[in-house]
Amino acid sequence: MSDLEAFRARAAAWLEAMAPLYGKAAGEGLSEAEDLALARRYQKAKFDAGYAGINWPGEFGGQGLGHLEKVVFDTEEMKHGFPGFYFGISLGMPIPVLMQFGQDKAWVKERVLKALQGEEIWCQLFSEPSGGSDLAGLRTRAEPDGNGWKINGQKLWTSWAQYSDYGVIVVRTDPNVPKHKGLTYFWVDMKAPGVTVRPIKLVGGDSHVNEVFFDDVKISDDQRMSPVGGGFAVAIATLMIERYVATDSAGFGPHLDLFVDLAKDTDLNGRPAIEDARIRQQIARNYAMRSALQSITARAMAMMQAGMTPGPEGSLNKLVAVRSRQKLSELAIDLKGNNGFHFNPHASQKEDWAASWINAPTGRIAGGSDETLLNTIAEKILGLPQDHRPDKGIPFNQIPA
Repeated sequence: MSDLEAFRARAAAWLEAMAPLYGKAAGEGLSEAEDLALARRYQKAKFDAGYAGINWPGEFGGQGLGHLEKVVFDTEEMKHGFPGFYFGISLGMPIPVLMQFGQDKAWVKERVLKALQGEEIWCQLFSEPSGGSDLAGLRTRAEPDGNGWKINGQKLWTSWAQYSDYGVIVVRTDPNVPKHKGLTYFWVDMKAPGVTVRPIKLVGGDSHVNEVFFDDVKISDDQRMSPVGGGFAVAIATLMIERYVATDSAGFGPHLDLFVDLAKDTDLNGRPAIEDARIRQQIARNYAMRSALQSITARAMAMMQAGMTPGPEGSLNKLVAVRSRQKLSELAIDLKGNNGFHFNPHASQKEDWAASWINAPTGRIAGGSDETLLNTIAEKILGLPQDHRPDKGIPFNQIPA
């Protein structure tokens, strides 16, 4: 047995033992507050067992293993419906960025350990009402205030802000220079005076996204994670990580194994759907695509472990994975016939095809819309000329609103 298969066997046995305590059945009928409490207990159990931060450095409480071990664990974990999405953003983007760019390393280590144990949650404060995919067009501002800064403005579509203890935020500190050059990156205390969080109810029934208002929120300069005016580079590093980490090869939809099981159990023209050549072709296409995306992600994880910033290939990862999830979910709904649109508002989009299909459009916007990703692929990977940008080189305060 290889080391990887031995790891899989150990992880599978541990997850099997944890399923009655924290799995799908344990979460049925719980309120969101109760579900969050269950998720925190499960995250602590993962940490104690050595399965949290699998491919993170040991100095920050991780296990120091490779990306393949993480993929293996995630695949086994997905089979049991454990609660964990409350920590997806937190452990996926803000914490890795904090490890790379945080100033006070002792404080950073404390935050990382608390996040890994489920004690603290972080959010990512990027999008705004007037600028979603155009991150550099943001209008939330930070002005000097004594030895620190004062933040005013509004952020939108911030996942899990209502439960977050801290957040990373990019704001405008100089409106007199071109829009990409006047940004600075900070971390903020989400419980600080002047921070107001309002959940937004989505079509799928949940309210995990929020609008966040900042009214004279005071922060110290120690909370700065970039040079003044150099925040765009850190923001892009965050997005590069997001497009790898926040999008697994399934696009955060059901795993391909679930579709195979559905095709085996569903009749199509008097025989199992798995025997239909068109269905088998879709399974093969998805398997090949997801394997390729896992290879891209593995390379990015190796770069991050070496202290490097992953490249723009993450745009390809997110673009293809979420589109594939949407199409596969639609095909699964078609196979289920009249039962395809039986919708459970409490179902996980990683386990339920209807929930996956309804929520897929948000995945094509979050972290950069399809159109933005296509531009990134064209310009950064294929080397094609940039689109014409009429605001290029113009001071932000001279750009027509």
